[in-house]
Amino acid sequence: MGLNPLFKVYRFDGRIRRDDLDSLALARYIVDLVEDKKAENIVLLDLRPDAIIADFFVICNGTSDRQLKALAEHVRESLKERLQKIPLAIEGTGESGWVLLDYGDVIVHLFQEEKRQYYDLEGLWRGAHVLLSIQ
Repeated sequence: MGLNPLFKVYRFDGRIRRDDLDSLALARYIVDLVEDKKAENIVLLDLRPDAIIADFFVICNGTSDRQLKALAEHVRESLKERLQKIPLAIEGTGESGWVLLDYGDVIVHLFQEEKRQYYDLEGLWRGAHVLLSIQ
C-alpha cells in the first residue's frame, strides 16, 4: 500500500522505517501547510525513539495572534478536508501566544516569538534530531 498521493516522499537521513512513513509524511505535510501561510522559523524535530508522547514536533512562529489563529485554522481545516484527520486535542489560542494541535504521532506548536523563547522546546528536546529547519 502506497502513501497518499498528497504526500511527497522525503528521505532525510536514511533512518526512516516503513511504519514511520505515515507520521513522517503527515509531519512534512504540516510543514508545507504552515510554510504556505508564511510561518517563520519552522523546525521539524524527530523525537524517536526516546519520546513516547509523539514521533515528531512541528514548531514555528507566527508574527501576531491573528496569524497564529490563521495558521491553526489552516492546518486544522486542511487536514480535516484532505485527509479526514482531526486533532486529538487543541490547546491555547492565538491571544495566548501558543497554540498546540495534537495529531497523535505529530504535535504542532505555533508560537509568538517571546513564548517560543520562554518555553524553549528545542532546548528541552535538544537530543532530538532536527529533520528540517526553515528560517
